[in-house]
Amino acid sequence: MAQNAQPEIVVIGAGVIGVTTALALQSGGHQVCLLDRSGVAAETSRGNAGAFAYTDIEPLATPGIMRKAPKWLLDPLGPLSVPPAYALNIAPWMLRFWRASWPDRYAAAVEAQANMMKLSRAALERLIPSVSGEALIRREGQLQLYEGDRQFRASLPAWEKRRDHGIAFQLLESPAAIADIQPGLHSRFTHAGFTPDWMNTVDPERWTKHLAHAFVARGGQIETANVQALQTTETGTGVVTERGVLHPLQIVVCAGAWSHHLARTIGDHFPLETERGYNTTFPTASFDLRTHLTFSGHGFVVSKIGEGLRVGGAVELGGLKLPPNFKRAETLVQKAAQFLPGFDPEGGTQWMGFRPSLPDSLPVIGRSPKVKDVIYAFGHNHLGLTQSAGTAELVNAIASRQDPEIPLRPYRANRF
Repeated sequence: MAQNAQPEIVVIGAGVIGVTTALALQSGGHQVCLLDRSGVAAETSRGNAGAFAYTDIEPLATPGIMRKAPKWLLDPLGPLSVPPAYALNIAPWMLRFWRASWPDRYAAAVEAQANMMKLSRAALERLIPSVSGEALIRREGQLQLYEGDRQFRASLPAWEKRRDHGIAFQLLESPAAIADIQPGLHSRFTHAGFTPDWMNTVDPERWTKHLAHAFVARGGQIETANVQALQTTETGTGVVTERGVLHPLQIVVCAGAWSHHLARTIGDHFPLETERGYNTTFPTASFDLRTHLTFSGHGFVVSKIGEGLRVGGAVELGGLKLPPNFKRAETLVQKAAQFLPGFDPEGGTQWMGFRPSLPDSLPVIGRSPKVKDVIYAFGHNHLGLTQSAGTAELVNAIASRQDPEIPLRPYRANRF
């Protein structure tokens, strides 16, 4: 961008949150420039499971979860782990996470998450036709699988919460009922919950790039630039890059797991940690997958990506600097080979991505408490794709000084 061509709004981060937000701002009548150091969907948004998980209204911090904490340190390949080398670093975050699991905070988080999911689903249904995107959407539902009656019964309170919030589902209590929806599963899966309205994209990278193409076609600008800091001056806030400083009227920070570093440059501090997610993508499908599969007791999913399959999930709270532990990805593939008879575990490509995680599982969406021309939209944990369209509409309302569709207090920047 030329030095003298200053955009009205700069959006920092070209993952799915940033791209969708830039498009919503543009649709709201704003002139927008999108900045990213690597390009569109070049990092975390490239490799996720492709799910719009609108049924996932429970936060990670559930009552009693801290009783499981010792296992997180002792089992490096478990569904949720903390590498011992990172345990001291994450201790302050864990204290906040523990507080978020108390019944009062938990109930409020469920309500806020449910509101966000309802908005995001409606916003996505508005977005899809506006970008001619239906060909990139799969509407095949999701099976959440359980091994035995005990595991299934333990899940029932969560299903009741979904019912309370108007989420459609069907509970299945036999392998035969499961096979009607997804044949070929191992018989160890005796119960399931089927959510028919669950959606996926055929490929999260393709979806994000499709949105970016629409944004550019309508006059938006996407620039590759490493944003180093935000800089307050007497006349406003600047976006400092290696090529100079931009001076927009408003700035939106959507930089995912790196967002708190930028926020710190203007005096805002967030307890943001990183859920490191692992997966393996197979270019061809050796198993006839008919719906998105969630293996509840094992913390991973199997989804269709293009003509192939992606096996991934689990949560490793390990920050941005530790090297990847791809044994986690290998473990998930080994389990998939056990659970999906006929699945070929060879020939996959491994990947690890950084999910921005706040202790209460809710994103930050709102203006900076310190610098009012800065808007934050980050911290969606593993629900960035899911909540992207809803977040985008909320940011447009904030930037346009309109009333948002849902209360923003649960997502406010100064709640910690």
